[in-house]
Amino acid sequence: MNKAFIYIILGAALWGTIGWYVKHLYTFGFTPMEVVTLRAWSTAILMLLYMMMTTPKKLKLKSISDIKYFLGTGILSIIFFNYCMFTAIELSTIPVATALLYTAPAFVTILSFLLFKEPLTKVKLMALFITLIGTCFVVGLIPLQLASLQLGSLLFGIGSGVGYALYSIFSKFALKKYSSLIITTYTFVVAAIVLLPFFPYSEMGHLLLEPAVLFYAFGLGFLPTALAYIIYTYGLNQTEASKASILTTVEPVVATLIGIFIFHEAFSFFQMVGMVCIIGAVIIMQVYAKSPKIAAEIEEHYSAKQHY
Repeated sequence: MNKAFIYIILGAALWGTIGWYVKHLYTFGFTPMEVVTLRAWSTAILMLLYMMMTTPKKLKLKSISDIKYFLGTGILSIIFFNYCMFTAIELSTIPVATALLYTAPAFVTILSFLLFKEPLTKVKLMALFITLIGTCFVVGLIPLQLASLQLGSLLFGIGSGVGYALYSIFSKFALKKYSSLIITTYTFVVAAIVLLPFFPYSEMGHLLLEPAVLFYAFGLGFLPTALAYIIYTYGLNQTEASKASILTTVEPVVATLIGIFIFHEAFSFFQMVGMVCIIGAVIIMQVYAKSPKIAAEIEEHYSAKQHY
């Protein structure tokens, strides 16, 4: 197998382990927003260390006004998106939350149409329809299962998709001046600084001295965030973005397996069908993106890709 493919698959597989760390941090009494804070700070520290050791000169902003890009990616995307995803995990299951996260490409398509007047092709419309059907299966609207339908998990799950889509929108501007690694580093630095005043140090601060908490907190910032993104970026630089995007669909598969076999979470046949529909819609958009313009859009989107 192509080495680049191995790096991409490994990075995506690491993304799929996020729920494992989040679930364990919940056992210590942390709320979703507190887990977001722990992830932002651990990732910011690790990414800064990595960039200072490899390419320290690139950390310098070309203009102080460029901070506006990272306020967008850090606050409106990373904080909002992580909070929604972690809350969806708390309210439902890891497989359901991950499946709803993968509605993000559909929202990228919609936002790109509204903001950048990018055309809604037949393929895009078909993918949007398949995503909608898949979402209905995942949350229990098809077939109608009122007993299992959780409005909160649906709203937060969709919110995570919207928040993740916003990362691509804001990054579209930042990529004109900065590399994806720099964007990711500053995104988490901004998120960490913004979240700093909101952590309940008096009630939860003592837990930060516990080895188990530090293990899960820095594990969350290292393996499924910093390392995963560095590995993914390395693989992406050696292959086509459209192929990379298809390979990353291993993420929800890993997340689902962790939810089912480690945490014994329920995941019905219909929910599995819904996940297949959502992942299938992502693949369709990449496979049928033949035109140079659409290919360029995909390249830009996946160059900006920061998962969590």
